[in-house]
Amino acid sequence: MKKLLIIVLLLVQVCSFGQTITERYAEDPASVEHEGVPKGEVRKFSFNNSKIFPGTSRDYWIYIPAQYRADKPACVYVNQDGIQWKAPTVFDNLIYSKEMPVTIGVFINPGIVKALDTATALNRYNRSFEYDGLGDAYARFILEEIFPDVEKQKASDGRAIKLSKSGNDRAIGGSSSGAVCAFTAAWERPLEFSRVFSAVGTYVGLRGADRYPTLVRKYEPRPLRIFLQDGTNDLNIYAGDWWKANETMERALTFSGYELKHIWGEGQHSVRHGTAIFPEVTRFLWKDWPKPVTTGISKNQFINDILIPGSGWELVGQGYGFTEGTAADAAGNVFFHDIPNSKTYKVDNKGNLSILPLASKKSSGTSFGSGGKRYVVAGETKQILSYDATGKEAVVANEVIGNDLVVAKNGNLYVTSPDGSERPGKLYLVKPDGKKIEIDAGLKYPNGVALSPDQSQLYVTESATQWVWAYQVQPDGLLENKQRYGWLHETDIEGNAWGDGLKCDRDGRVYVASRLGIQVLDQTGRVNAIIPVPSGQPSNVCFGGSDFDTLYVSAGDKVYRRKVKVHGANTFDKPTKPAAPRL
Repeated sequence: MKKLLIIVLLLVQVCSFGQTITERYAEDPASVEHEGVPKGEVRKFSFNNSKIFPGTSRDYWIYIPAQYRADKPACVYVNQDGIQWKAPTVFDNLIYSKEMPVTIGVFINPGIVKALDTATALNRYNRSFEYDGLGDAYARFILEEIFPDVEKQKASDGRAIKLSKSGNDRAIGGSSSGAVCAFTAAWERPLEFSRVFSAVGTYVGLRGADRYPTLVRKYEPRPLRIFLQDGTNDLNIYAGDWWKANETMERALTFSGYELKHIWGEGQHSVRHGTAIFPEVTRFLWKDWPKPVTTGISKNQFINDILIPGSGWELVGQGYGFTEGTAADAAGNVFFHDIPNSKTYKVDNKGNLSILPLASKKSSGTSFGSGGKRYVVAGETKQILSYDATGKEAVVANEVIGNDLVVAKNGNLYVTSPDGSERPGKLYLVKPDGKKIEIDAGLKYPNGVALSPDQSQLYVTESATQWVWAYQVQPDGLLENKQRYGWLHETDIEGNAWGDGLKCDRDGRVYVASRLGIQVLDQTGRVNAIIPVPSGQPSNVCFGGSDFDTLYVSAGDKVYRRKVKVHGANTFDKPTKPAAPRL
């Protein structure tokens, strides 16, 4: 432990670039040991069997409060970089005074991949990779590996360790990159971690955390309570300005309605201020417990124009092989496919789910024409098929290796034809008489396709990148004036947004299924809002229900729906010109 503290102090000195500011802070009584206060115990363990961070080894410590009883799962506080903040003493005092619940502390060091021969080679230090990177890897590491390992251990008196499974009973914190790590874990798993402490947080350009202020403003708010600390003399180096980055995070979180408290000082990049205020931090994180942390109201007008407060996602169905091809008919009935099992399902406009009595030939994309016919891309037979109201099948076009399609009011069909993620794909126009015309080639996995409400623009997602392309539809149905239109946010790991199916509402907004959820673009192609789904990666989206004001999303083996304020634009209706966008 002493060795760890020496390393941390050396890092602080190096990072501070010779700053000589003296930091002195008043000591909260809760940071001092008091006679008569029962003391918890701290036990040290090692973890060397990670599948998520292969080859790493690390130490971690478990704080077990004196008041803990094995017959009742305890709340949990997780901290990165081992034991900080005089946390065991603070927890002893605040649990005793009932200012926080009975809480087990888990204090984790970053991983090291040890060199095979330390005399000739250096260990690989995994701290930046684990802490600074975005994505859910570290959250999964805690939930799937560390927590189960903690529950295998026992207190020195033999008490079994049981951790609460409720996210409302879990807090997570850290300093510097450890703070970003804590925020990322809660951001990725808000139902697993609801309370966050971030001290001198590294929301700068090391591994993408500089994107957080923008993402926070665009995402539908999450049920998180957050405490931020930083000082005006924090780092200002090649990766960014820590102080300004933390200010920007505070403004973004406030804009988006999060329950937030912050304390700014004049300190440097150190744990001194965080240690001084940790009792106050802890009281704030656990205030009113067990009352759940609530979701705030964002000032993002785009989100507020779309979403209904208190109306969340509902599960339509689950257990499918892979869902795709969401589309609604003129009555608002929604259809979707289970591609691997060649099944098609219908959700009527009252919400009742049924299966159609046909083999769907591994169909994917679906669209309804003005005559009420349902058109699909049949992957198994490489055809475009249509079905009338009685379910009678007809072949519209043969030899089409397609993925998605949309039918214009005039009967023209536009079909995307990806040819593997590494090779250029094609776009086809299929005329009402079945004539197939190649109208574009070269996109990297063209996937979803949709028409604007006035049917003058065709939108196509390029899954292997972050782009949505736009084409101007000509009177003969051909396309001109191709350009990169929508820039989607992508994940940190895969390197692409994987834009998939997309649809428009009547006001011209474009809803794109992507790795991050439903990204909503304005008419000029700017992502204004991101609406995550409960689980899975969205593959397609549509508006259904009798008023076309219910958003349906296919995502992996599940389908979800959500009532919204907006109404979908249907290509079988007369084209309508939406209001001009704000430029």
